Amino acid sequence: MNVLSSVILAVQMLAALGMIGLILIQHGKGADMGASFGSGSSGSLFGASGSANFLSRTTAVLASVFFVATLALAYLGNSRPVSSGSVLEGAAVTAPAAPAAPAQPAAGDVPAAPAAGAEGAAQIPTK
Repeated sequence: MNVLSSVILAVQMLAALGMIGLILIQHGKGADMGASFGSGSSGSLFGASGSANFLSRTTAVLASVFFVATLALAYLGNSRPVSSGSVLEGAAVTAPAAPAAPAQPAAGDVPAAPAAGAEGAAQIPTK
């Protein structure tokens, strides 16, 4: 799944860079860089209106690719994994718990005898 999202992200970035380049090349309001490449001349490969149609259609196609890639990334990012059971069942299957050995007291640490009348009270060892 990680490889798929990386490929979609690469397609999205290429579409964004392509749109930036095509928008800057187009002749029009705020994008006069296209005049230096001859997009405003009528003797170009596509004719006077052909280059405008080609560039605008290519920009629209790249915008569609960009939006589809964005939706695909959003879907992959929000999809939840399918669970077949509870977390505890999965933990019991993958790693069975080993019984813990009781801790041995150190030689100098001897718990004090319980006080009289403190049968149900918490025992706090003293030194």
